[in-house]
This record gives sequence, C-alpha cells and structure tokens, in this order.
Amino acid sequence: MKSLFVTSVVILAFLLVCSCQKEHESDSNGKLLSFSTDTVAFDTIFTSIGSPTKNLRVYNSTNDRIIVSSIRLAGGENSGFRLNINGEATNEISNVEIPARDSIFIFVEATLNRLGVHQIMVAEDSILFKLNSKEQKVRLVAWGQDFKLIRSEMIKTTTWTKEKPYLIYGYAYVDSCQKLSIDPGCNIYFHKNAGLFIKGSLVVKGTTADPVVFKGDRLETGYANLPDQWHGITLLSGSHNNIIDHSIIKNANIGLQVGNIEKEGYASVTLSNTRIENMSWSGIWAMKSKILAYNCVIANIGYYNTALLLGGDYQFYHTTFANYNTDYFKPFRNTETLTLSNYLVNSTNGTKYVGELTQAVFGNCIISGMNPDELKISMDRQGKSNYLFDHCLIQISDTFKLPNPDRFVSLQRNINPRFINPQRGIFELDTLSVAKDVGKEAIAKIYPTDLKGVDRNSDAGADLGAFERIEKKK
Repeated sequence: MKSLFVTSVVILAFLLVCSCQKEHESDSNGKLLSFSTDTVAFDTIFTSIGSPTKNLRVYNSTNDRIIVSSIRLAGGENSGFRLNINGEATNEISNVEIPARDSIFIFVEATLNRLGVHQIMVAEDSILFKLNSKEQKVRLVAWGQDFKLIRSEMIKTTTWTKEKPYLIYGYAYVDSCQKLSIDPGCNIYFHKNAGLFIKGSLVVKGTTADPVVFKGDRLETGYANLPDQWHGITLLSGSHNNIIDHSIIKNANIGLQVGNIEKEGYASVTLSNTRIENMSWSGIWAMKSKILAYNCVIANIGYYNTALLLGGDYQFYHTTFANYNTDYFKPFRNTETLTLSNYLVNSTNGTKYVGELTQAVFGNCIISGMNPDELKISMDRQGKSNYLFDHCLIQISDTFKLPNPDRFVSLQRNINPRFINPQRGIFELDTLSVAKDVGKEAIAKIYPTDLKGVDRNSDAGADLGAFERIEKKK
C-alpha cells in the first residue's frame, strides 16, 4: 500500500507540472513579439543584381518562452525578397521557439527583375508572424534601378547617355583610336576593384546642373563617402584629347591616374569644374604627363592628395587641394597634400627614373590640410625642374625652407583658409577667410566663373581656390 501511495503521489505531481507548463506556454503564446524595425528598407539597388543582406531582429521580451506558429514571406516564392530565418534559408517556417528574454535573427535580401524602365521602381512585401490567432508583420521595401551592364569590355567609339546608369564589373577599356563620350547627368557605377582604362580618349561633358558622376555601386547611406570601393580612372600613356568637365569622381583607390611609367609617350587631359574626393590612395597620380586643370577640388585622400611625378607639364588654376581628417582616415596620413617631383624611385628594386619637369604652374590655388607642411618638392639635378606658385595659400610652417623663393609669388603660408566644413567636404570660404579677394586678376579673367558658375569678377577681387564667395549686400 505504501508503494502504491508513493506512486500515486508521483503521478499526480507529474500531471500537475505538465498542466501548469501547458497553461504557461499557452499564456505566453498570446503575447506579442517586438522587432528591431517595423520596415526593412533597401536603398536603390540595381535590377537583377542581388542586394546586400540586411537583418531583422525578433524579440521575446517576456519571461516565458514563445512558440511562433509560422513565419513566412507574404509574397512566397514569387517575391523579389529572400529570407534566412534563424539560420535556415527558407521563406516559410513553422513552430519557431524564442526563449524568454531572447531573440532570433531574420536575414533579408532583395533581387528585382529588369523591367526595361528608366524610372526608379519600388518593390514591396512583408514578413508575417502568426501566434495562434494573432498576426503581426514587418514591411519590406526596395527601390530598384535598371542599368546597362559593362562586364570587362573593350569599348569602341560610343556615347554614354543619362537614359540609364552604367554598372561596370571588372573593367571598361577604351583602346587606341577609340573615343568614349559621356553626356551630362550620366551616372557610372563601379563594382569592387572595377576601373575605367583609357588608351584612346575620354570626353566627359557634364554641366553645373547635371554633372557626370563616377562612384562605387554600393548605394547604401553608409557607403556615401567610403574610400576604396573601386579602382579608379586611368589615362594610359599615349592617351590624348581627354576632357573631363563638370564631373564628380569619388570613393575609389586612385581617382585619376594620368600616365604610367613606360619610357615612351605620355597622357594628357584638360580637367575642369571637377571634384575628386574620398580616395584611399591618391586623388590625382600623374607621371610625366600633361594636365591643364581649373575650378577643381581634390580633397580628403588617404595618402597622396595630388602627386605629380617624373616631370611633365602641369597647370592648375583656381584649384583647391585639401586633405583633412575624416571618419574614414584613421590614423591620419603622414604624406603631404601636394607632392611635386621630377623623378620616381621604384620601391621594389630601387631603380630611379628621372624626367623633365618642363613646367608646373599653380595660380590662385589653395594647398591645405591638417599637417604642419602640406607641400613636398623633390628635384633631381639631372632633370629639368621648372615650377611656379603664383598667388597661392599654402599650408607650410614658418620653419619650412623654400627650395627657391623666387618661384613663390605673393605666397600666404601657415594660414588657415577657413573653409566652412572641410571634414564634411564643404570647401567654400568662410566670410573671414584670408583667401578672399586676393587672387591674381589676370588669372581670374581667364577663368571668370567658379566651380558653381559664380562670377569671380563681380566683387572686390577673385578668391583663391575653386569657389568664389560673394557677400550679401546689407
């Protein structure tokens, strides 16, 4: 009898525990989930190209475990979205347990079909969460853009228009005797490590209202100013008649390389009204080549803002060379903003190549940054070294020894140019800037409008750099 009594007590206790547990789970299943966001949104993505992965976190903030009856993508297999639910690649799953005070992750990707339309398209769907009779949902939305794909192609003479953006995978190569023309408002996007290589000629004709934009293909907000997203634009030796006007080149490794180390030939380009910004290595990297530049901003580069090497023929007018610390360059560089040299040493074997610097003229320019000395001039006596800084503001310390003082005319040194916000890429001058109204008049008459189309000759004098500040009349 004693044994039977003990057994009965154990069975009764077991039934009571099970009953309490079932009731506990039933109560917890009636409680709602919470989410890290109510909408998973994708910035503009390219049609037929998979998006980056985004995540949604699903929380159980109660003290009880929750059994979610089902989690599914409302659009099913026909949706433009794909899910990975709690580690399983599926668009629908049943009976998902979320422990008390815990959470699960859902990863979301989007791929939109190409529809042949020019406008931005929108795709929408939702993730449905069912807990017994209650249902919750999280919205999914993606904006898509159709495009023209260039995948490691040789480009014959053609014109790219703004009808659709261009997306380059690998490279686009313009061979000798071929010309690539790019119309105003055209956007060219580059996948990781992709680049544009010119052996023939490149003619970029943007406008103030419709610049031509070269940038990486990651369009999320966090990539807006991130360097090293693509290779850059390279004008190979032998490439001539290149024109880049009203353009924005950003977020590459080298923004614009002009020429290469081949003994024969050189490259040439006219560069105007253009911004080259947020490069990991160099904004302009030129070797024994020819550049005429005006109304340009080369700014916030990881190492060499502008390096003019192995000699060449360079003219820069009303150009702002500026290197300031940003969130993407830490620790900060130990290189100068502008490097000017008639030679180059091969870092691999130590071979020294010497060229002829026939001229390097900088007129009405600003050369600035956060280092004490932002100018480096290195010349080999075996080569020609002809350079001139005419009416320029240069960040060099009072102890910086000018290699040849006669080559610096109306120099302002070791003075803050007072940009509005250089770390954020705003290089217009503050009202108290010493660079206002002190430019050489003869240069300003040759280039009478600034990067934004403002008349330089409409006030007391031309400002240094790419932007003219016109004070409002009281």
